[in-house]
Amino acid sequence: MNPLVQVLNDQLRELRRNRWLALGVAWLVSMLVAVVIVLRPDQYEASARVFVDTQSVLKPLMVGLAFQPDTEQQVRMLARTLISRPNVERLRNAKDIGWKEASQDTVEREVDELMNKIKVAPSEKGNIYLISYRDSNPGRARRLVDRLVRNFVDTSGNDQRKDSEEARKFIEEQIRTHEVKLSAAENALKNFKLRNFGVSGVPTQDYFARVSALTEEVAKVRLDLSSAEQSRDALKRELQGEEPQLPVEALQPQTSSAPPVPMEVDARLEAQRKLLDDLLRRFTDEHPDVINARRVVASLEAQRQKEIDARAAAAAAVAAKGIRPSAATNPVFQKIRFALAEAEASVASLRVRLQTQQNRLEEVRAVASRAPQAEAELAQLNRDYDVIRKNYEQLVSRRESATMGERIDERAPLTEFRIVDPPRTAPLPVFPNRLSIAIIGLLAAIAAGIGAALGLGKLKPLVKGVKNLAELSGRPVLGSVPMVMDARAVRRERLGLAGLAAGLISLLILQTAWIGWLAVNARV
Repeated sequence: MNPLVQVLNDQLRELRRNRWLALGVAWLVSMLVAVVIVLRPDQYEASARVFVDTQSVLKPLMVGLAFQPDTEQQVRMLARTLISRPNVERLRNAKDIGWKEASQDTVEREVDELMNKIKVAPSEKGNIYLISYRDSNPGRARRLVDRLVRNFVDTSGNDQRKDSEEARKFIEEQIRTHEVKLSAAENALKNFKLRNFGVSGVPTQDYFARVSALTEEVAKVRLDLSSAEQSRDALKRELQGEEPQLPVEALQPQTSSAPPVPMEVDARLEAQRKLLDDLLRRFTDEHPDVINARRVVASLEAQRQKEIDARAAAAAAVAAKGIRPSAATNPVFQKIRFALAEAEASVASLRVRLQTQQNRLEEVRAVASRAPQAEAELAQLNRDYDVIRKNYEQLVSRRESATMGERIDERAPLTEFRIVDPPRTAPLPVFPNRLSIAIIGLLAAIAAGIGAALGLGKLKPLVKGVKNLAELSGRPVLGSVPMVMDARAVRRERLGLAGLAAGLISLLILQTAWIGWLAVNARV
């Protein structure tokens, strides 16, 4: 016999032997599935699709001119916050949706279930959002999805306007704060420049170059002064060896037409005036060197006037009484005195010049020593001022961009919501519904009965034939005696088969009727 046929015969023999167990298990599983179906109501899914258009015509035209938020990110965030706990609690407490009054614990449990059942899923491109919810009450499911869609559309505009107002208020507060900071920074910079006038704003290298130039000039003036002093000393020695008076007989009355004899003070006065002109070209009238030079010129002019008066008095005495004048009459002596006066004036001019240059050198050195510190302080003040000014300008620019963005959103919103599929409930319950569970339960009951019968056969095996007996005993089988059933045994066997068929047929009929009833009542 074919091995496969032999195995099938053996399995059928086990089913026949344990037929009542299989029927009982099938009935038991069917009853358990029926209880599950009765206790578990069908779930109906309500859904809606909303298209969010974020590609406005004005959006590319206003790039760089108006503030444009990331609308796609805002919509995604709004979709995630749509099923937040406060929003779901408001949905649960809404009377028009169809929820019943319940205790606080029940409400909390139902809110948790709603948060798990409500789904807001974007499409692959992210522009279409599917809002769905499953409930045993199809009308309540549709009403809840409808409320979610309205909240999704309305909340977006309200949130955008609220965010724009809050952003504008915050920017205006920051602008006022930065105005105070900017004014303080400007005052600090102004006060620093007033305190460090002539020091700030000039590079340190310029001061060092000026110090070097002034040092060289001071050395040159000092050398010229030394030469002028040596020349003056030589003239003094020559003047000491010359007689100031001529013999009496050599003196002749001077006529009014004779040229006046030059005086020593004239050369000094001329040199001092030249020095004053040079100082006036470089400094103002209030400069200390200019004031000192004017004072010297005034003193020399007074001295010159006294000598002129003395000569006039001496000439008058000679003419009236023939008295010999006390003034020097030797021309050589007078020329040496004139040259000495010029030398004295040159020495005085060089000394004044040397003192002036030394004072300037000391001033530049003092300023140069303060220049690095002043430069560092000025750099820090400028840096703080630039940062505050830059932030202030950016805030003002962003305020204008935000204002223009609000106006654009009022005229033509950057985000437009379109309901592609309005809220509706599917006519059939979602899988697994009661009909599918009933069909699967029928198949599971039959499979469980067959499995129980075959399993019992494995636990309590029987000898199925001569060959099986020989394999189990390990000894040769000499022969077999067939079982002969009498009429009574045959009748009992037939009654058992009839009872099995009746139980199986009744199970199938009841299950078919049950499945048919569920199919009729499954559609909304």
